[in-house]
Amino acid sequence: MAGCSSWILWAPTAGERSGLSAIYTRREIRHSYLLDRLKEPKPHLWSVLVSSCSGGSCSPSSSLSSGKIALQDQRIIKALERIRYKLFVMSGKGGVGKSSISVNIAAALAKRGFKVGLMDVDIHGPSVPRLLGLTGQLETTKDSQILPKRYSENLHVVSMESLLLDPDQAVLWRGPMKTSAIRQFISDVQWGELDFLVVDSPPGTGDEPMTVLKLIPEALAVVVTTPQEVSLADVRKAINFLQYAQANILGVVENMSGLACPHCGKSIDLFKKGGGKTLAEQYGLEFLGAIPLDPASVVAGDLGTPVVLLDADSPAKEALLALGDRVANAAQTSLEAASTVHR
Repeated sequence: MAGCSSWILWAPTAGERSGLSAIYTRREIRHSYLLDRLKEPKPHLWSVLVSSCSGGSCSPSSSLSSGKIALQDQRIIKALERIRYKLFVMSGKGGVGKSSISVNIAAALAKRGFKVGLMDVDIHGPSVPRLLGLTGQLETTKDSQILPKRYSENLHVVSMESLLLDPDQAVLWRGPMKTSAIRQFISDVQWGELDFLVVDSPPGTGDEPMTVLKLIPEALAVVVTTPQEVSLADVRKAINFLQYAQANILGVVENMSGLACPHCGKSIDLFKKGGGKTLAEQYGLEFLGAIPLDPASVVAGDLGTPVVLLDADSPAKEALLALGDRVANAAQTSLEAASTVHR
């Protein structure tokens, strides 16, 4: 274990920022839960400690003994065994509205009566809490288990943003620390019995999506794109990544598929239309639906309320509710195929 260290991210005050580094290392070898001392946080310090290694390769939890790693693996397996369907929402392109799709799928499923967990693994740019109007930090039990944020009776959420004293603080982590955090999001969170776990991933094919697929190989991927070629080009890479990883791809969603004019109701094709459906056909994948641009989405984001839970009807609300139904039906028909993938 030589060369290992624990990392602390420190959020200084405005007066302390000049000339200070935001990253410090401790030479002592130790392991701490994600929310170590969260109940009594020190000013300007959030002690999310994740093990890393300096100088060479290392495992995600390299400061842990092999026995503790094995115990964590067992907790991950047991936690996932209590979750019927695992959905992995991802895209090769940023800015396609992936988090909005994740939030509204989760909210639509919860509205239908399913027990849903929403896990935001976008470590550097988490937006799920803001889209749901959730504030404040996560809490822990006496035995250091993490309690997810309760949005409603049927929807509970875990996100990196809910670990921060200051939600505007940047998270300066590299691969091993992000991997360790995602492992703990599964092993140390009291998810309980769920019908669906919706995992919102950052764009691309880096550490976070690779970690999710390694930990949850039976996950059903929902690929989000926008219609224009600049998005489709990167989403093709994401689909190729999923196929290379032998992942289960549930289907493709085309977001921002035309603007629903608030005056006449007709569709204006700002970013073209139909690219997502064509992409799905090219890869032999199911097309899960097209979601239009809609002023209701802006209102929902500002309110911290999913579009599917707004009182007023809108084209986006109708399309997102239909998407939730299609995802639920597709997941149920894919259960047998997903169960054949072994850890």
